[in-house]
Amino acid sequence: MGPGGIATIIASCALLIIAVAVSYVVIRVGRFVDEAKISLKSLTDEATPLIEEVHTTVTLVNGPLKSINRITKNAEDLSDKVSEATASFMGKNAAAVKVAGALLSVATAKKARAKKKAE
Repeated sequence: MGPGGIATIIASCALLIIAVAVSYVVIRVGRFVDEAKISLKSLTDEATPLIEEVHTTVTLVNGPLKSINRITKNAEDLSDKVSEATASFMGKNAAAVKVAGALLSVATAKKARAKKKAE
């Protein structure tokens, strides 16, 4: 056996070692992919009911919020109507408002004097 035969044996052994190493890596990557697939399926199976529960909760919360929105809108409409009525009354009955203000001032002053006498 000459030097070419020895070189061929060394090269074939090196290729065998490389083939074994590559096959080991491929097997390990295959197992990793299988584990990742199982983990992803497990995560998906657990997340689906959770998402459905969140959807149900949001739906249940939105119902009362719509009612509160209607109540708030009705209160706003009532407040606007009271403001309009007050403005209308003030505009039409300015003299009556002045008399009511004067009567209120007199009543306050009378109450203050009665309080001073009691002391």
